[in-house]
Amino acid sequence: MSTTHSSKTKKEKVRKVYSGTIKSNASKAEQAERREALTYKIDCSIPANDSIFDADILKGFQQYLLERIKVQGRTGNLRDKIKVSLEGSTIEVKTYIMFSKKYLKYLTKRYLKKKTLRDWLRVISTNRQEYQLRYFNIKDNEEEAEDV
Repeated sequence: MSTTHSSKTKKEKVRKVYSGTIKSNASKAEQAERREALTYKIDCSIPANDSIFDADILKGFQQYLLERIKVQGRTGNLRDKIKVSLEGSTIEVKTYIMFSKKYLKYLTKRYLKKKTLRDWLRVISTNRQEYQLRYFNIKDNEEEAEDV
């Protein structure tokens, strides 16, 4: 009888380990503070130099990101977790939580569509943490049409 009792306690111990009931000493808030901030940038300099993106549109884009970015499934829940700033013609998104760069691209495309600029501009990744707004290559398509 004592052998069955000891086997149950071993099973219970194994279940506790695998079910996650044993917790680390650091709380979630402390773990979040330890995490380094990631900075994503959206470079709007090309359309800004051609006066397609003026100061009002850039400020509107910043405000759009502040209103639309979701944290834990809710908009307007940014607090200190995500900061959006405007520096010249570049928008910086600084995150202290897990955040998808692809989600930032999605929101940028939605804003371009809202302002009816999506037909001329595209969002391209220039490096691991940066996007750039560029024009579609329309000249190449026109030259191919003339050759045929």
